[in-house]
Amino acid sequence: MSTLALHRAVLRDGTTLPYAEAGYPGGTPVVMLHGYTDSWWTFEPVLRRLPTSLHGYAPTQRGHGDADKPPEGYLPEDFAADAVAFMDSVGIDRAVLVGGSSGGVQARIVAGRYPDRVAGLVLLGVPATLADKPAATGLWERVRRCEDPLDRSFAEEFASGMTEAPVGRGFLETVVEESLKAPARVWRETLRGLMETDLRATLAGILVPTLVVWGDKDPLLTREDQQTILDSVPGSRLIVYEGTGHAVYWESPERVVRDIAAFAHQVLPPRSG
Repeated sequence: MSTLALHRAVLRDGTTLPYAEAGYPGGTPVVMLHGYTDSWWTFEPVLRRLPTSLHGYAPTQRGHGDADKPPEGYLPEDFAADAVAFMDSVGIDRAVLVGGSSGGVQARIVAGRYPDRVAGLVLLGVPATLADKPAATGLWERVRRCEDPLDRSFAEEFASGMTEAPVGRGFLETVVEESLKAPARVWRETLRGLMETDLRATLAGILVPTLVVWGDKDPLLTREDQQTILDSVPGSRLIVYEGTGHAVYWESPERVVRDIAAFAHQVLPPRSG
């Protein structure tokens, strides 16, 4: 198991983001961007399993978990700017960028706008768009009425729907606790940004190597949705996890690590020596 350490990064605008770091210092840098209402904890099963060929970083994004919660800055492009600022803060010139769920939206914005910073892009259960998803529309109808304190049962229902097979109860409880650290306004504004942004447009201009991973039991994303990504990103390829739900990195962390490691070795081999 990889040793995991916790740190804090201060971005150029003064925003402080906690982040987890794991793997080997000489390994290929891999930056993991979490999805809606999550924190770095969502990648804990992956971070713990990183091989010595990888050096993983998983920041908690603004408004989420124990990160600073400024009054604004919750559009996908804002999170993307934070991702680049995070890389600057911790001294990463170029990395494999991994996006989990909606975290893949800001990951692909970075890949499209700053291709010199991204050696490769891995999208784990990432939507091409949310505008045509009844589940997303239904979620918005509930979230837009949320007030503090957030209803724990709602957070539990939301988290438990991310997988096909059960995951460890302790892990799921931690994920729920982390999601409750985001105030209702962050739940609203982050989802509003995802719903009102033209997410299809964020697929344009991506020229870096791209790996798409999708669980075929995903209750939100269809195979056709993933095909939209493949059709939009030249040279991208798809790996299907059979019998797996939306959060493939919760259900199948060993396989996710293997696939990321193989991809990273192709696009940005670790430094020798």
